[in-house]
Amino acid sequence: MTTQPHASGEPKEGLRKAGKRTTRTPARSGNGSGAERLSLIGVKVDKALRAEIDEYAKTHGITRSRAAGQFLEMAREALRAREGVSAGKAEEILEALEGVRTVVELVGPPTFGLLRLLSHWATQSGGLKVSEDELLAELRTVAGDEWEQALSEAERDLHLAPKKARTEGRA
Repeated sequence: MTTQPHASGEPKEGLRKAGKRTTRTPARSGNGSGAERLSLIGVKVDKALRAEIDEYAKTHGITRSRAAGQFLEMAREALRAREGVSAGKAEEILEALEGVRTVVELVGPPTFGLLRLLSHWATQSGGLKVSEDELLAELRTVAGDEWEQALSEAERDLHLAPKKARTEGRA
């Protein structure tokens, strides 16, 4: 293997005498910035992905190599972002959210209708010295407070459930 000096003064690996390439280690740039050179890798991709990379490169006015590098960087970010929640846990969360959505769709409209009817009937009987709008505002305030309390209790129970399951599993 022959070694050629690089502009930064560090040796640079060259070609073997047999004409085969050797792997190169990233060299530091000579400007003192500490930025490393990009490493060459070879990958095989299907035609559809290659066409997509080519289109991306053409659209952004960059080389195919640079476009492929950007694709890999985006994939790396996506994989790291996905590491936080396992697929099974994500499915469980989605199912729970769907259940909550269904309950809200069933309970929400009748609740608001009930509030409106109660305030209307209460003011029509003449026994209250407040207007329908004032009564409705008070009902909504009290209902909001009760809802917040119910959510807090449910959240507390949700956090206690795994701990309880673990302690029951050990017993």
